[in-house]
Amino acid sequence: MTVTDNVPGIESLSLLVTQEIHVKAPLETTFECLLEQLGPENETPENKMPMKLEAWPGGRWFRDLGDGNGHFWGHVQAIKRPTLLEISGPLFMSYGVISNLQYRLSEANGGTLIKFHHKAFGLIQDEHRKGVSQGWSHTNARMKERAEARAK
Repeated sequence: MTVTDNVPGIESLSLLVTQEIHVKAPLETTFECLLEQLGPENETPENKMPMKLEAWPGGRWFRDLGDGNGHFWGHVQAIKRPTLLEISGPLFMSYGVISNLQYRLSEANGGTLIKFHHKAFGLIQDEHRKGVSQGWSHTNARMKERAEARAK
């Protein structure tokens, strides 16, 4: 067994990503496209990664690999259609960490304003800390494109 004397500082234990996304689509359309993008249409910049999102309080968000295999990302903590989706869980980090993911949607300037945050606390690995902003930017951009295309 190995024991380390290094105790990480609080700054290295936390993560915060925030974005404001302006979508030229109605609130309801944007919310539907958000659920699709986080669910069956989910992808990384590198490849498709369909997920299952049970869009009700306590519902699971997970990657289904078939035959009872998969990866749990979180539970729906709160959902208020079409203005709020909040998920808590480890997300893409399979170790001692907890995340809160929140999408708050409101009508703004003839479209939708999304206030997004991902807050996490735990022993966050450097590779995840470095890639998290790019990953969420990609996901949110794809959702915006989907909603704006549908609104035309």
